[in-house]
Amino acid sequence: MQDFQLSLDTIFRRAEQFFPDKTVHTGGPAPTTTTYAEWAARTRRLGGVLDTLGISADGRVGTFAWNSGRHLELYFAAPCTGRVLHTLNIRLFPDQVVYIANHAEDEVIFVDRSLLGLFLPLLDRLPLVRHVVVMDDLPPGAAGVEIPADDRFHDYEQLLAAAEPVEFHVENENQAAAMCYTSGTTGNPKGVVYSHRSTWLHSIGVLTNAGLGLHETDTVMPVVPMFHANAWGLAHAAPMAGASLVFPGPDMSPQGILKLLTEQEVTLSAGVPTIWQGLLPLLDGVELPKLRRIPCGGSAVPLALSEAFRQKLGKPILQAWGMTETSPVATASHVPMRDQGLPEDDQAKLRARQGLPLPGVEVRIVEPGSTTPLPWNDEATGELQVRGPWIAAEYYRLDDDVRLNTEDGWMKTGDVAAIDQYGSVRLVDRTKDLVKSGGEWISSVELENLLMAHPAVKEAAVIGVPHPKWDERPLACVVLQEGETVTGEEILAYLEPLVAKWWLPDAVEFIEEVPKTSVGKFSKKDLRTRFAQYHLE
Repeated sequence: MQDFQLSLDTIFRRAEQFFPDKTVHTGGPAPTTTTYAEWAARTRRLGGVLDTLGISADGRVGTFAWNSGRHLELYFAAPCTGRVLHTLNIRLFPDQVVYIANHAEDEVIFVDRSLLGLFLPLLDRLPLVRHVVVMDDLPPGAAGVEIPADDRFHDYEQLLAAAEPVEFHVENENQAAAMCYTSGTTGNPKGVVYSHRSTWLHSIGVLTNAGLGLHETDTVMPVVPMFHANAWGLAHAAPMAGASLVFPGPDMSPQGILKLLTEQEVTLSAGVPTIWQGLLPLLDGVELPKLRRIPCGGSAVPLALSEAFRQKLGKPILQAWGMTETSPVATASHVPMRDQGLPEDDQAKLRARQGLPLPGVEVRIVEPGSTTPLPWNDEATGELQVRGPWIAAEYYRLDDDVRLNTEDGWMKTGDVAAIDQYGSVRLVDRTKDLVKSGGEWISSVELENLLMAHPAVKEAAVIGVPHPKWDERPLACVVLQEGETVTGEEILAYLEPLVAKWWLPDAVEFIEEVPKTSVGKFSKKDLRTRFAQYHLE
């Protein structure tokens, strides 16, 4: 066989040559639409811009931007010229953004003008950043933060217009293509570097029907941010498939997302549960006949939410699971052929699982601290560990002694799971989110799913709080639907027939909103801090 390099320039040329008429649409206040042919020409000129700016041959190219066609140009121009794309999470705390940009050694940062107000206060703390390129995503004449009169600042379109297009060629598939940092829920964020090879193979995995099943006939809208875990691979897989792309731009409101789903006739859209939770109240009487698949991940999808989408749109939300460290998609949920004759309620339970590993990914569960696999009987639970060609082996320039992989080469995920006889993964909880009461484990995820099936409950998060006798007991933090009233006693009475008695939360606290992380997950760390002194009798 030929020694053919699996590099991102091959995906780029495929889109450029075979699908020039497919489109890339960016929504928001200044919508734009280009064809893949126009996008490819701009991307080649952007490669010339990086040369003009004098970015090192393997320099880190930072982005501080929303999902957009310009961001897609950067997704390919940087790695296809040998540089490394580094997407900065715009929702992290300023100190974390500064740490990440300095740790990665970004030489240039491309910033959306709508985010300039967030970025400018950080710049004096970024000594290695030699250039800031502003991408104007505001409507003509719109008021916005003024671009400083500073030689370090450049206008994206002006640079592009003056640049010469370049040829793309990557010599080594194992060289770095991109990097992302974890959201830093404990300690400093940790960097994960993706190679061309790992990204190429991950794209193939996403394309398969065992993954997300993209096709040339699709119009794909990644609502998951492009600054988070490679936009779940959709920004690479869609051009590889020849599918059109739709990006929300800065308008991430439920109304803006629904408008794009409708007007752009989106067939596949992916986002975290909080995105779809926000969209749900707008779906009464709405028809989206072209929408065929709604992948969801980042945290467990409540069964009630998935079934509400099936009832309103005829399409349930499908689980996918992964992490920044797994590129990120590692498993995906589908109802197997052998189970498609089951009653709808039973099929719904199967869809609520994290599902089978994608081709190329292997999974196991072990006792914490052990490498001995536990049985696949859907009852035994242990730490989920994974391995495969797009699974990280180590963190980037990690200063402390954290080991990501076991001695026998499996990545420790920190998730607790069960696996059934067919290999379907069912997450039980994050290790740090399990509630240990009287020496027994209680799954916060299972309690949350049951709570969010209550018609009066909008959101629910369960945390462990200190208890003088039982070590920890579960506390339910509940957000009610607008206009609903219900007591804590009524919530507990609803749960009582559904779980073991010792699983029942000892109390229900009604809160205005469950705090979220930078990528839209429930931030239980904040709740644990808030209720750290919550002493139960």
